[in-house]
Amino acid sequence: MTTLIYCLIIATFLPFIAKAPVAYFMQQQGGYNNKNPRKQQAELTGAGARALAGHQNAFESLIIFAPAVLLAIATQTTGELVQQLAIAHVIARVVYHILYIANISTLRSIVWIAGISCSIAIMFMCLP
Repeated sequence: MTTLIYCLIIATFLPFIAKAPVAYFMQQQGGYNNKNPRKQQAELTGAGARALAGHQNAFESLIIFAPAVLLAIATQTTGELVQQLAIAHVIARVVYHILYIANISTLRSIVWIAGISCSIAIMFMCLP
């Protein structure tokens, strides 16, 4: 169960870590506009726009991963396979973000499917 908790903590912080490249690209665009950052983010192009999309997607993936892990803990479905799926999800999310910024779209989509599949599999393993 400890592994699941660590994975949940890491996954919770991934969207905030994914903000670092966005901030970098905003800084490259004449400085970080702290008065209106969303407007500046909307104007990002290329790798900056992809970094922003990856950052936003990190929040979206958390919406399915967190309930899956919490369900596993609540139902005491915390075996080795569930832990491996949780680790795989976290790794997939990191790789996904890197591929998104690098504009490697097909592999990125495959990694996204792998990550989301891990969360779905965890949920189904919790069924009686």
